[in-house]
Amino acid sequence: MSRGVAEADVVSLVEDSVAHRRWWVEQWPEGAGFLAGLVAQDVQDALLERYGRWPLCPVCGSGDPHALEVEPELGPDPHWVCHKAGVKVAAVGGLGGTDAS
Repeated sequence: MSRGVAEADVVSLVEDSVAHRRWWVEQWPEGAGFLAGLVAQDVQDALLERYGRWPLCPVCGSGDPHALEVEPELGPDPHWVCHKAGVKVAAVGGLGGTDAS
């Protein structure tokens, strides 16, 4: 999932997000299709606090390293997006085939 981050720590972050979002879906069942993007954002925020920006953009080869963002912030079919280059990089859950850190 994230290079340089202890795997057990990341699993705990995902589990914490899923537990929180389970309550959220109980309150708003129609929002179940938005879970992937919300969990991705939760984990990204938690990793930022503990380890720094993640996932780093694999598209931009020059300039300051920057993280990808999830779009839409609340909607179905979330993707990791580089706002600097203005491109979709991968679907949430699909970064494994990229060189993202």
